[in-house]
Amino acid sequence: MNKEPRLRFTDEERSDPALEKPIRKADRAAAKADRAQAKIPKKQVRQKTVDPKTGKVTTKLVLEDKKKPPSKLSHAVRDTPGDAALGKLHKEIRETEQDNVGEESAHKSEEAAETGARLVREGYRSHKLKPYRKAAQAEQRLAKANINALYQKSLRDNPQLSSNPFSRWQQKQAIKKEYAAAKHAGQAAGGTAKTAGKTGKAAKTVKEKVQQAGAFVMRHKKGFGIVLALFLVVCLLMNTVSSCSMLGQSIGSVVSGTTYPSDDPELLAVEADYAAKEAELQSEIDNIESSHPGYDEYRYDLDMIGHDPHELAAYLSAVLQGYTRQSAQTELERVFDAQYELTLTEEVEVRYRTETRTDSQGNSYTVQVPYNYYILNVKLTSKSISSVASELLTPEQLEMYQVYRQTLGNKPLIFGGGSTNTSDSESLTGVQFVNGTRPGNQAVVDIAKSQVGNVGGQPYWSWYGFNSRVEWCACFVSWCYGQMGLSEPRFAGCQSQGIPWFQSHGQWGGRGYANIAPGDAIFFDWDLDGSADHVGLVVGTDGSRVYTVEGNSGDACKIRSYDLNYECIKGYGLMNW
Repeated sequence: MNKEPRLRFTDEERSDPALEKPIRKADRAAAKADRAQAKIPKKQVRQKTVDPKTGKVTTKLVLEDKKKPPSKLSHAVRDTPGDAALGKLHKEIRETEQDNVGEESAHKSEEAAETGARLVREGYRSHKLKPYRKAAQAEQRLAKANINALYQKSLRDNPQLSSNPFSRWQQKQAIKKEYAAAKHAGQAAGGTAKTAGKTGKAAKTVKEKVQQAGAFVMRHKKGFGIVLALFLVVCLLMNTVSSCSMLGQSIGSVVSGTTYPSDDPELLAVEADYAAKEAELQSEIDNIESSHPGYDEYRYDLDMIGHDPHELAAYLSAVLQGYTRQSAQTELERVFDAQYELTLTEEVEVRYRTETRTDSQGNSYTVQVPYNYYILNVKLTSKSISSVASELLTPEQLEMYQVYRQTLGNKPLIFGGGSTNTSDSESLTGVQFVNGTRPGNQAVVDIAKSQVGNVGGQPYWSWYGFNSRVEWCACFVSWCYGQMGLSEPRFAGCQSQGIPWFQSHGQWGGRGYANIAPGDAIFFDWDLDGSADHVGLVVGTDGSRVYTVEGNSGDACKIRSYDLNYECIKGYGLMNW
């Protein structure tokens, strides 16, 4: 077993507060690895030595220094070809012994005995290989500690890397590769030492051949000069192609390393599951008074319910890497429980009411009568998934989470992120709108039009409850409805929240719906994959085109128009005013 490289640090580095902890951890891991190596039993081998002066040969026993590799056995019993043959034989015997209970019982005993013997053999072998496994585990822990120490030292020497999570991630990957290369070089050096004797023996023969070849070249100098020039040109061209190829591979590696590793349908399904859990929580709060009757007063202290879909996808990708709807459920529960806490607290106040009474002489008088006044306090506390991530993720997972957040998994529109159209806002001058039979609401359209020119969407996503910028087209539409005093529809995701709300309320019309009205929501599917990517508000239609106000259209509020049969229009959320 090849030992991990032992790092050496200067006194100055050891006294640096930023490096003190990782260096101390690496030292402890190295000490544990040395102790584990020391516990590996060594066997005696015969070693022959030759006295260079007398030529006398001496044989003595020494401890073998070569380490065995750790066993690949698991704690479970492995199936071997012999076991397979025995199993087949037992099966044939059972087929011919169905009517003989005694023989069947004896055969079962035989099987049990063979299994017990096999367990004993495997247990003994596993016990003998335990020191090797311990040593291998210690070396792995040492490698991890060494890499972390080198990474912290790199951040100290290059403070500019610490400002960018993507740069930190790239730096750590580079250090891992360099460390692996150093270890591999150490192993190769051992192999080189073993072959040094053979190399020495062949040196004279090689030298003679080189001298003969040199004489031949001198006799044909001009020809070899032309060949050498052509060779250099070819090498230059090959080097250029190789550099381009390496650059392409490097770029591809960075892109693949920052892209959500899960398939798009799984990402959307998991997002929908989480949105459904939030909808259940909202429904539970809305029905508190019917599910907990009998109180004189209900007091509510509620934080926002909602999340950034990209934060959830980045979290799950950092923890689970490629995940599916099924494999993500346990982690979804964990995140949800950390993000939301609903508490119901009963409070009893002693209050007094005035009652009029009559004494024995018929005189009326008033008294203050105490009674219990029952209050149910409903409190919902919520956190953003980013703050949950900082609590639940390991440092390495948190670093990967930040990379995914920065790149949006290279899929910015997968959850309904907006439009990448950066052209100027259109003008409504001269447009003749055609009124349908549905009334619509011109007031909400005027509110939306007043926001044209906003860049960045800060009022809308912060109104919704997010602490930092998200893809905010849905937040903008929800904000416009909220300015009209509506508590719903309220959604931050087009496909996972917006469309399900309209469809569940029977307020949905597909592309080509003939009776759209001002204030309706219009949903778009840019890549035609069946999932909505963007949403805006309908201003109206002139009979051939539909005019909209959209948030996050090139990161700004703009007026747009589309042919009524435009294939990327997924449908309309129909508002009832």
